[in-house]
Parts: sequence; structure tokens; C-alpha cells
Amino acid sequence: MDTFALVVVIGVALFFTYTNGFHDSANAIATSISTRALTPKAALAMAAVMNLAGAFLGSGVAQTVSKGLIEAPSGRHGMAILFAALAGAIVWNLTTWYYGLPSSSSHALFGGLVGAALAGASTVHWSGVIDKIIIPMVLSPIVGLIVGYLVMLLILWLFRRANPHKAKRGFRVAQTVSAAGMALGHGLQDAQKTMGVVVMALTISGVQSGSGIPIWVKIVTALMLSLGTYAGGWRIMRTLGRKIIELDPPQGFASETTSAVILYITSYIFKAPISTTHVITSSIMGVGATKRVKAVRWGVAKNIVLGWFITMPAAAGVAALAYLVVKLLFA
Repeated sequence: MDTFALVVVIGVALFFTYTNGFHDSANAIATSISTRALTPKAALAMAAVMNLAGAFLGSGVAQTVSKGLIEAPSGRHGMAILFAALAGAIVWNLTTWYYGLPSSSSHALFGGLVGAALAGASTVHWSGVIDKIIIPMVLSPIVGLIVGYLVMLLILWLFRRANPHKAKRGFRVAQTVSAAGMALGHGLQDAQKTMGVVVMALTISGVQSGSGIPIWVKIVTALMLSLGTYAGGWRIMRTLGRKIIELDPPQGFASETTSAVILYITSYIFKAPISTTHVITSSIMGVGATKRVKAVRWGVAKNIVLGWFITMPAAAGVAALAYLVVKLLFA
């Protein structure tokens, strides 16, 4: 097996993880920054550390990604498919980051895998794609919207007699915990997705058999996600923190707590790779709707949701094109 091809694919996978970090750092800390619960530098440092820690807390999502979605052949053909898949995901991440659109890095990766596999005449396990990707993609934002709405209603009822200024100060402090929990959940989910791709590359190359994750893969993936997170994604932070709704500390706490709980449940119980972007965005919408329905800027929300639906096919298209280019150059 060509060692150079393996090194290149792993390097591109780690760069994808870096873009994932700065693209999705907004998921964990945008609400805390917008409510002034944390300063930007403190929030980014905290998110980077918690992302690093979260990457070591499980392996279920990585195993879901590494098997059951596509059947990449061994040798250069399989490595070309993985390279193209990652290229498609990276291009989509950078494009949506440029326009400040909080799309899903996870679904960009999954779209890339499917598009590259189809272009390479490889097997796509559609039942696995539907069960493990499409259904969670549809259900998780709905759950985030509903649970966020209910959690915020509960907070409003519990603190209905509290002094508003004192309550906001308390929730501003509480947001440091909820933001940390969200960042931990992001590391738990998103670092594992890249780990799964690296394991696929190692398996295709014959370096290892089975779906176990070597410790060095965990370490380098976690570090790259953490470094990307610390780099920050300010364009997307503005969209999540202010453009959907002007958040106050209780609303920020409710949306972050809702999202963190959903991430932990899906990671440990269902081992489902869901989008942290979808969950936090829908939670913010649900929380904001308790104020009044018109408080949510549904025009902005509509554009975000449309972005969700085009992410997989767009990344798939770029990945398919990338595969054809690689095949043309190295055939």
C-alpha cells in the first residue's frame, strides 16, 4: 500500500477537523458571548479545552461512521474516495463559514462520503445512511426546538417571582457551566466523526484490522479540533448569537443546556452522529419562541434550515468532482 497516500488522507482528515473546530466553535459559545456571560477569549479557551476532553469520552459515534455507511475498496481506489470525501466537506465548510451560515460540518462529511463513493462506483449502504444520518438529521432539530421551548417555559415558571436583574446575573454565571457542557458534547460528537474516517483509511490501507481507535488517532484528532475551536468562527457566532434572536442569559442557559443533554443522549445511548449545529440552532429558536413567536427572526432561520438541506447534496457534488479530478490526475 502507498504510504504516501495514507499520510495525505490522514493529513486532509486532520485539516477537516481543524475547519470543523473553527466552523463549529460558535455552537458552544456564541450564546455565552452574546449575553456577555463570557468574554470571547475566555469562551474560546474554555471551548477548546472542553472539546479536547470530550474527544476522549467515547467511541460509539466513530464506530458508526467507520462502518455501515459506505464500502470503500482497499488500495489507492479507496484512498482516493476518502480524499475526495474530505475535500468536499472542507470546501463546503469554508464556503458556509465565509457567508456566516451555521451549516453542519458533520453532514458535509457524510455528504462527501456518499458523493465520493458514488463517483467511485463504490457501495453506499443506503439503509445505514437513512437510519444513521437522515433520520437523526430530521429528528434532532425537532427535538431541540420542542425541548428548548419546554425548558425555557420551566425556567420562566420557576423564576416568575424572582428579581429579573438578580436572575439574569445568576444565569450569566450558570452559562459558564452550560457552555462548558455544550463544548464537551461537541468534542464528544465531532472529534469522533473524523476518528471514524481515519480508522477507515487505516483499514483500507491494511495498517490495521477492526474498528478500534488507536490512541494516537484520538490524541491528534482531539488536538486539531481543539486548535480549530480556539481559532474561532466569528462570522457564524454573529448569526447564532444575535441574528436569530437577541438572547438574554436565561435563554442562553436554556438553549445550551438543551443542546448538551441531546448531544450526550445521542452519543451514549443511540451512538448516532448528529449535528451540533442543528441542535443548538433549533434550541435557540425554541427558546426564543417562548418570548413571542415574532421574536424569532424566521427569515434568518429559514435560510439556515435551507442550508441544512442542501449541505449533504452540495458536499456530495463537490466530493464527486474531486474524485474525478484525482482519478484523472493519478490514473
